[in-house]
Amino acid sequence: MSNLISTTDSQITEEIAQAGQPVLLYFWADWCGPCRLVSPSVEAIANEYSDQLKVLKLEVDPNPEAVKTYQVEGVPALRLIQNGDIQWSHEGAITKDKLKGNIDQHL
Repeated sequence: MSNLISTTDSQITEEIAQAGQPVLLYFWADWCGPCRLVSPSVEAIANEYSDQLKVLKLEVDPNPEAVKTYQVEGVPALRLIQNGDIQWSHEGAITKDKLKGNIDQHL
């Protein structure tokens, strides 16, 4: 079972508010080649860090409000939210090791 949670514009605020821990937002698109490369790493992070981190997945096309709120300009995009603030932001492909390194700096 995956700890990666799909969410939408209408659910994201509540998902973050109820998390009680840092939240990693993963913005992706069906048509995005680099997203297919990054998705397995994000899913692995969701499972490995499940006791320290909530990981939410948002498809960009049907969720324009979240895209606007988190200033997503390209996909894949990652935002690490802690106490309501963006602690780390990344756009484009990223290796699992680099992703873990950035998350570890903020946990």
